[in-house]
Amino acid sequence: MKKNMGSTDKLIRTIVAILMAILYFKGVVPGTVGLVLLVLAIVFVFTSAISFCPLYVPLGLSTCKKD
Repeated sequence: MKKNMGSTDKLIRTIVAILMAILYFKGVVPGTVGLVLLVLAIVFVFTSAISFCPLYVPLGLSTCKKD
């Protein structure tokens, strides 16, 4: 896998994931919608950790700086 996420993208995803997890665990977003939000938060953290977003590939996007 070729990296396609820059550091700003990773930081934003991590912050959004933390906010989504807080909303779920505080009970602000309960039920099925809350679980979907939590799963999305986990995906955001995972893609940030590996610097690769599978959705960027078919869209031809990359937020990585060119060498």
